[in-house]
Amino acid sequence: MQSGIISLSSDTFAANRAVGAVRFDVHVKDGATRRRELHESGSLRVRFPSPEQQGLSAVFVNTAGGIAGGDRFDIGIAAADGAHLTVTTAAAEKIYRSHGPEAQVNIALRAGADARLAWLPQETILFDQARVARRFDIDLAQNASLLLCEIVVFGRAAMGEVMARGSFTDRWRMRIGGKLVFAETVRLHGDIAAKLASRAVANGGVAIGTALIVPGDESIVERIREVSDAFGAEVGVSAWNGFAMARFCAQDAARLRADMMKVLERVSPSGLPRLWLN
Repeated sequence: MQSGIISLSSDTFAANRAVGAVRFDVHVKDGATRRRELHESGSLRVRFPSPEQQGLSAVFVNTAGGIAGGDRFDIGIAAADGAHLTVTTAAAEKIYRSHGPEAQVNIALRAGADARLAWLPQETILFDQARVARRFDIDLAQNASLLLCEIVVFGRAAMGEVMARGSFTDRWRMRIGGKLVFAETVRLHGDIAAKLASRAVANGGVAIGTALIVPGDESIVERIREVSDAFGAEVGVSAWNGFAMARFCAQDAARLRADMMKVLERVSPSGLPRLWLN
C-alpha cells in the first residue's frame, strides 16, 4: 500500500455494499384495500400514508441515499383480487458511479383478477460512470389493470453534468393471463453520451420515459394524442396485445416529466400521487 492511499480488497468493498429488499401484498378487507404481509430488510423501506376510502398508497424510501456499484435492491409487490394499489417513491432515485460491479434492481409486480395496480416512481437519475442492471417481471390476471411509468435521466443537464460513460441494462417482461405479451431489453454500454447523440438512439436526448397502460387500445391512444400539441418532448404512442404504451425522449428531464404528467392525468383513474405535485 502506497503512503496516503488506502487500498480496499474486493471482499471489503462487497461487505460495504447496500442491500435492500421489500416484499408485500395487499388485499380487500371490508370493501377497502389494506396491507396484508410485509417483509423489509436492509436499506429499503416502504411506508403507507393515511388510509384511503377504497384504495391504498405506498411510498418507497431508500435510506442508503442512492444506489452505487455492487448494491442490490429487490422489490416484490402483489395486489390480490379486486385490490387497488398505487406505488411511488419519496424522491428521485440516484445511481452513482461504480468502480467496477453493476448495481442490480429487480422489481416483480403481480395483480389478481379485477385488481388495479399503479407503479409510478419518480425519476431514476444516472451519474457519470454509473453501472446498473434493472429487471421488471410483471404478471397480471386476464382482467387486471396496470398503470406503470418509468423515467430514466442520463446525467443532470441542469447541473451541467453529463453521463459520458457507463452501463445501463433494462429488461422488461410482462405476462397477461400467463401469456407473454411484452418483452424488451435495452442495453447502453461504454460511450453513453455518443450513443445518445445518435439519431437512431436518442437524437441528443438525455431523458427517456415509458408509460405502460393495461388494458389499452386505440381509444387510449387517441386520448393521449388529444394533448400531443402540448408535448415538449418527442412522444410516440401505440397499442397492441391488449395494452397501450407511450414512449418519451427529451433533451430536458423537466420537460419529459411534464409530458409524462399530462399522460398520467389522462389515463389514471385515481390521479397523480401527491408527491409528484410537490
